[in-house]
Amino acid sequence: MPETPLLDTVGDPSELRALRPEQLRQVADELRAETIDAVSVTGGHLGAGLGVVELTVALHYLFDTPSDRIIWDVGHQVYPHKILTGRRDRIRTLRQGGGLSGFTKRSESEYDPFGAAHASTSISSALGFSVARDLQGRDNKVVAVIGDGAMTGGMAFEGLNNAGAMANKLILVLNDNEMSIAPPVGALSAYLSRLISSKSYRSLRDIGLQMSRRFPDSLQRSARRAESYARSLLTGGTLFEQLGMFYVGPIDGHNIDHLVPVLRNVRDDQAEGPILVHVVTEKGKGYAPAEDSEDKGHGVGKFDVASGAPKGGGGANTPPSYTRVFADALIEQARRDDKIVAITAAMPSGTGVDRFGKIFPDRTFDVGLAEQHAVTFAAGLAAEGMRPFAAIYSTFLQRAFDQIVHDVAIQSLPVRFAIDRAGFVGADGQTHCGAFDITYLGCLPGTVLMAAADEAELVHMVATAVSIDDRPCAFRYPRGSGVGVTLPDTPEVLPIGRGCVIQEGTKVALLSYGSRLQDCLKAAEELGSSGLSTTVADARFAKPLDEDLVRRLAANHQVLVTVEEGSIGGFASQVMHLLAREGVFDSGLAFRPMAMPDMFLDHDTPAAQVERAGLDGARIVTTVQSALGTAT
Repeated sequence: MPETPLLDTVGDPSELRALRPEQLRQVADELRAETIDAVSVTGGHLGAGLGVVELTVALHYLFDTPSDRIIWDVGHQVYPHKILTGRRDRIRTLRQGGGLSGFTKRSESEYDPFGAAHASTSISSALGFSVARDLQGRDNKVVAVIGDGAMTGGMAFEGLNNAGAMANKLILVLNDNEMSIAPPVGALSAYLSRLISSKSYRSLRDIGLQMSRRFPDSLQRSARRAESYARSLLTGGTLFEQLGMFYVGPIDGHNIDHLVPVLRNVRDDQAEGPILVHVVTEKGKGYAPAEDSEDKGHGVGKFDVASGAPKGGGGANTPPSYTRVFADALIEQARRDDKIVAITAAMPSGTGVDRFGKIFPDRTFDVGLAEQHAVTFAAGLAAEGMRPFAAIYSTFLQRAFDQIVHDVAIQSLPVRFAIDRAGFVGADGQTHCGAFDITYLGCLPGTVLMAAADEAELVHMVATAVSIDDRPCAFRYPRGSGVGVTLPDTPEVLPIGRGCVIQEGTKVALLSYGSRLQDCLKAAEELGSSGLSTTVADARFAKPLDEDLVRRLAANHQVLVTVEEGSIGGFASQVMHLLAREGVFDSGLAFRPMAMPDMFLDHDTPAAQVERAGLDGARIVTTVQSALGTAT
């Protein structure tokens, strides 16, 4: 007889806690299967979630969520969590328009106490939760689950350092799915972890420490140090002990019989201060195609569950992605220039740096989820005469703004920022939207800013960046495939600060910066069909701005519209500042800036996001008509 499905009886964690411990294995197996099936329909981050299925079950079984707070790092690992917390009926809407977010989101569920899609934030936020709890006289538990590489981010260690110095009770679960921190995990390790986390051990330890307080100070310190080192030698947690954690582990994160008693001991522990539980898991666990893939199924599209083969996707005639075009262009430049190096912050395949690394392994550097370090590391390379390209998503580069200002811009160091995922990114939504780079880089003196309107321009901008040796520069490009233009055989170095006119008109001027050029051309065609002669220009540069081009467009047209896939305060602000400074608006020019709306847009398809933002060709047309007073 087949087993009766247990997951169907679990509508929320309170129903999970009604089950017997021996039933949890079945729940975990069904949860893993449900996660795989759901992601096969939606696409998304599969491997990390599969690695924490048992841990998710154990946490919700033992802790009184949502009163007890479970704070997940990065968010890639939360699909099983969402299924167990009342969202199973919507799990196949993950990352779809109007559906569930791919990350934790406070507005989505009371079981998501803190939103997380960027790495290394859980320890700091969890410490804040624990201090707030204590100040308000409550006694709920606070658990931070950090993993999936997030421990490589410096902020995680800042949080550890602060937590270790405080007396607030906090449970940190290190989900170690890649790092080689741990000694072999097995029965002995599980036994030691249960022993060390037990009340009897903690009580005996406390008695010993109390007795040692009768000794002179030097002997007290020696006794505490000896106990810590002895325990650390058995378990491998010396680093965390020195940061002030009570270390427990490592534990096999896929063995519920090991997880539950240790986490119960930790939950019931009454001692002050933070406890770190080291759990070893396997990313992609339980699904062979994920286990066998190079990235363990980190990010996948829709796929066939039986084979793991992707569904749909681009055909033979699909243009290459901007990411691939960048990587190939950088490789060609590096063949001629041995000073070119590439840097990524734990996104080698996402940025194309993995392609570069296969050919130039000694000139490729993946620094982990540490954008601040990546930028200053690149600054050091540049100061010593190398030509570094820091390939970082727009949304992640903002994490290193101080380093860009202090370590790169002020010193005029020629670090080249290749800004991938600029603009809307679709299913990853608000947290990964590349909205702000034009604005936060545009205010920096002496920085060259470029934006590629198509894949051919991206090739030219890579070559242009190589040539800039006296100051920092950045070039942005969107996610996804190019527009289908022919790639140049020979890249050209663009004249710095010079745009170009694509087509000439007399009444309306559309000045595009970056990826919305094709929409401007569509709008110009429609405007032309209604008798409005339209110029379309490609700015190419936001800094230095092509002031002559802007002046000419303003002087020779009744309406000037700027279009950019970036936030308020970006390219349009550069143009407006010039026109206002020179008094152009005094003569009656109708100027209309078009940028992203002043709001965070939810996940959807990129096309739907562009339309909702009002940056598509149809909205450009209505903007022009409104400026002319002819809108219907």
